[in-house]
Parts: sequence; structure tokens; C-alpha cells
Amino acid sequence: MNRQMTEQEARRREELEHLRAEGIQPFAYEWDVDHRSVDILAKFDDAIHQVEGDDGSGRLQVTIAGRIMSRRIMGKASFFNLQDASGTIQVYVRRDDLPEGFYNTVFKKLLDIGDIVGIEGYVFRTRVGEVSVHAERLVVLTKSLRPLPVSKEQDGHVFNEVTDKEFRYRQRYVDLIVNPQVRDVFRKRAKMVTAIRSFLDAREYVEVETPALQPLYGGAAARPFTTYHNALGIPLFLRIADELYLKRLIVGGFDGVYEIAKDFRNEGLSRFHNPEFTMLELYVAYRDYEWMMDLVEEMVEYVAIQVSGSTEIQIGENVISFKRPWKRIQMFEAIESATGHNIEGKSRDEIATVCNALGMFIDDTMGAGKLVDEIFGEFVEADLIQPTFIIDYPVELSPLAKRHRDNDHLVERFEVFCNGKELCNAFSELNDPIDQRARFEEQAKLKLRGDDEAMQLDEDYLRALEYGMPPTAGMGMGIDRLAMLMTAQDSIRDVILFPLLKPEISDSDEADDDAGVDASPSTN
Repeated sequence: MNRQMTEQEARRREELEHLRAEGIQPFAYEWDVDHRSVDILAKFDDAIHQVEGDDGSGRLQVTIAGRIMSRRIMGKASFFNLQDASGTIQVYVRRDDLPEGFYNTVFKKLLDIGDIVGIEGYVFRTRVGEVSVHAERLVVLTKSLRPLPVSKEQDGHVFNEVTDKEFRYRQRYVDLIVNPQVRDVFRKRAKMVTAIRSFLDAREYVEVETPALQPLYGGAAARPFTTYHNALGIPLFLRIADELYLKRLIVGGFDGVYEIAKDFRNEGLSRFHNPEFTMLELYVAYRDYEWMMDLVEEMVEYVAIQVSGSTEIQIGENVISFKRPWKRIQMFEAIESATGHNIEGKSRDEIATVCNALGMFIDDTMGAGKLVDEIFGEFVEADLIQPTFIIDYPVELSPLAKRHRDNDHLVERFEVFCNGKELCNAFSELNDPIDQRARFEEQAKLKLRGDDEAMQLDEDYLRALEYGMPPTAGMGMGIDRLAMLMTAQDSIRDVILFPLLKPEISDSDEADDDAGVDASPSTN
């Protein structure tokens, strides 16, 4: 659909043609960068590099590139701020240093904020003390055809800052330009994932890849996305978890395997949920959930130190400490402490009566395990601020976990909660194929009652268990949730580069955004 251009966009296209008429290629092929702005600011030393006006010996010569973010145009000389991937540095441009006519015709009239340029020159310090680059050569690398919603600063106050989240998530590329601190969030996320891999690789666990398209979905209680394979003529599902495939590898003889992969769950959107998300899953043979608790503590503490240099991170009003050891609380004890009701060992109807007494909305599709989970979510979860293990869940809630060795009505399972939300889920894995089949059959009954998140019966997985799976500890951790903690963000969309959004109604809405510098969001 054709969109009507704004006045500024039309003007920039005219400038584009004028550049070509001047013999300038407005979309260059390459530019040999040898310095970044952060390196220049770190390296420049007045005691070593001579300043503006000297004979040139000892100058720090640089070749840089980046985007023009602000300009102060004067008569025969101008300053502009150039932003590259590492930061921003001031550039000084003088008419007499550039080819004849370039300064007045090209720089002053045909370049705009947002254009990408290459600079060759030397570093100096201005009279007011700012380290800058004196441009001896300026080359147009990319002409920007849309105006940026640029922030302006005056007397220490920022005006027209792009803070609207709808705009930022939908046009993340603009968000990253105008709010460069956002890039730091994603650098920290990348550093976090690298730290996780380093931690697990050092223990010789093998990173593997399992199918994202699956004929049966399993490994979690969730609704799947459904697709269709034309050549085979079969329905397929985007995976909701990696678990059942990874445990097949433990059957096959691996002692430890992990995967950092995209999972997909057909659920609603919130500050803590995105239908496409990243999950770490780890399975280690001959271990149990007690051992896995120790490993999780150690790993997250290690990651926090690698990302932030400390075991403590400020998130809002709370200082979260990832230093070991973390508190461990049995699930039913946590519920009783919060509600005054002891529901351990109670029937489904008895638990439903407690839910009614607590003023909760429930329906007939909810089994006993689902009701327990609802009570926990409403009355306990939000108060778990410091990293806490909630352990020993009811069997009905955990169809893939091994029964507790001391209580047949419970399973050996834990979840980690931090800052009021779940971070991690882990089991002593169920390796009894007979018990597993019975649990799957119970899930099938729940599905018949209308629970569309109940698990499917996977005959091939049961066959694998019948060959024998050693005692195994398994764990799944939300990478996006962990990134929220490590970067102190309050929404999962702030740690996902391109979160899922509703489609824009029309391109014409977008034109309204670009008409001014305040970047109002397009209608969703």
C-alpha cells in the first residue's frame, strides 16, 4: 500500500537527487573504520597528542563512521555529534578543509540528522575541554530518507525523548538509535547467555539442537501453535518445550545435555509473557533435584557476577541478592503461611471449597493440581522477592516429575521465584515408564474435561523410557525472565529485540508519527 510522504520525507528525497547530481553516491559500498568513539575518548591524552593549532606531529589520526545526531552550523565552521555503536563523539568541520563548495552545498544543505557519514581526521580538545575529531575528509555513506524523532537537550532537560513503548517496540531500530542505552540492555543479555554457556561447557555438558517442529507437543502445560506440512500431509506443532527430546538423549547415553532455544506457547501477552520466548533446558544423568538446586544457585550467582560484577542488582525499590544459599520452602507450607489453609492431601472438592472461601474464581475444568497452582499464584508468588526455591509439588501438577521418595502424594520438583515471578522449573525426572504412562492418561482425562493445556500422550517417549533412562535431574529456565533480572527491566518486551505486537492498522497511521519530532505511536 502506498503511503503519502511527509514534507520532510519529500525534502530528503530531493536532497538525495541533488547529491547524485553533485556526483556523490548517497549509498556507499564500504568505509574502513579504524577507531570507535569510545576508544578515542579512552586513548586521547593531552600529554601525548598535540592539540589544535600545533604543527601536526603527534596527532592521533582516526577514521570513524556513524550517524549525525545533532548539528550546530555556523559560518565557515560547524560542530556535529556523531553516534557509532560504542557511543557519541563531537566532530568539527571547517569549510577550508573540505573540497571547494562541499561545505556550503553538501554539508549545510544536503545533509540531515540521521545521515551516516565517514570521517577522516585527527583528535583534539576544544577550548571548552571536549575531546573532538577535526574532520579533514567527510564522506556521505548513507542518506537517511526518514527523519529521526531526535531528542533535544536544553539546560539539562531532555525534550521530545522517545519514551512511548508502543513506538519503541514496533520500531526497535529507531529505539536503538535514539535511546542508545537500550543497546546496553541487549549487550548485557548477550553477555548473560555467553556466561551460561561458559558455565555449562566447563562441566562438559553438551549443547544440542532438537526439533522446533514436532508431530506431538509436550514437556509443559501449554497450548501450542499449529501448522501443517504440505509434503507429508500432517499437522505439526511449534514446540512448547524441549524436554522430551532432551531426555531421549539421556536415554541414548549422554551424561549431560542442554539447549538454549526458542519455544512457542499460544497464550496471552503481558509484561512477563511473550508467545515466542527463549528457554534454557538442562538434563544431567545420575543426579536429582537437590543437586540441581545447588547447581542453579551456583550458575545464577556466577552469571550475575559476569554481567554486573556483583551478586546484588537493584530492581526498582528492591536490592536482589543472588549470593548463595537461597531460601527453600515446601509448596504447601508456603500456601498455609500465606492463606492460613493447610490443603496438603486434600481432595479436589476440598481444595475447591478453600478456593471459594478465598474468593477465587474457579471452574470445573480445573483439577486438584491446577487449583493448588492458582492459590499459589494468587497468594504466594508476588511476595517472593529474593531468589527462593519452592519445593515438593503435588503429583497432579507435575506429570513428568518423579514421586517424592518420602511422600507418595508429592513429586521431587522445585521452582525458583525472584522479584515476584517464576524463573526456573526443575525435577527429579520421572524415569518409570509405567508410572509415566499412567500420568499421561490422567492428563488425557483432564483434556477431555476441557483443559486445553493438558499434556498429550507421547508413545515414542514412553518407548524410549522402556529402554531405560538413568536417574536424571532436569531444569528449564526462562532466558528472557533472567535477562529482566540481570538488566533490571520491568517488562519482558524490554529484553526481547522484536516482541510480538498486533499488526498496525495501516501505513497511513505511520505517516502521522513521522510528521514531527515527538514520535507519537501509531494506532495499534
